[in-house]
Amino acid sequence: MAQFPEEPIYEQLARIGKALASPVRLRLLDVLDQRERTVEELAQAAGIPLKNTSAQLQQLRAAHLVTSRREGTRLYYRLADDGVSRFLGEFQGFADGRLADLRAAVRARLGSLEGVTADELASRLADPATLVMDVRSAADYAAGHVPGAISVPLAELRDHLDDLPKQARIVAYCGGPYCVVSPEAVRLLREHGYDASPLDGGFLGWRREEKPLER
Repeated sequence: MAQFPEEPIYEQLARIGKALASPVRLRLLDVLDQRERTVEELAQAAGIPLKNTSAQLQQLRAAHLVTSRREGTRLYYRLADDGVSRFLGEFQGFADGRLADLRAAVRARLGSLEGVTADELASRLADPATLVMDVRSAADYAAGHVPGAISVPLAELRDHLDDLPKQARIVAYCGGPYCVVSPEAVRLLREHGYDASPLDGGFLGWRREEKPLER
C-alpha cells in the first residue's frame, strides 16, 4: 500500500535516480555518449569487466537511458537520444557546483592544468597557430571530432613529437570531463617544450555545447 497518494509517481521518478546511482553506470553512459559500441568495445573502453558491463547495460536500458540495435550477430548500444546527453552534462555541472568532494576528486585525478574553454577554442579554430589534437582512439576520432583536429592517440604521441610544429599552441582533448588521457598528453607535450593546454570538458563538453563537428 502506498504511504502517500503520489507515491506511485515518485517511484517512477526514482527509476532514473536508481539508474544513475552507480559509478559504473555513469562511466558507461559517458563512454556511450561519444559513440555507439558493442558490449565488448564498451567494456574495453570503460575499463570494466565484460560480464559486469552487460548487467549494468540492462539496468540502463530498463530506465530508457540507452538503446540498442542488432547488426548481424553483433549488438550495438548507444544513448537513447540527445536528451540523455544534455541531461548528463547538466547533471555533472550541477554536481560540480554542489560537491566540494567531487571537485577535489577531479583535481586529484586530473591535476590542476588550466584548460581552454569550448568557446575559446571555437574562436581560435581559424588561427593557423592553433593545433587541435584528438588523443582518443582512431575509431573515436572517425566517429566525430573537433573541426580541423588531427588524430594522435596518446599511445602514439611520443613517436610523433618531432613531427609537431614547435611554435604551435596545442589544444589536446580526449573523451569527456573526467578523462585522464588529455592531461597526460598535455604534460608530455610540455615536458618537450610545447605550448599545450587541455580542452575543458573534452569532446563531450564540446559537443554538449553544440559546437561544430567533423566526421
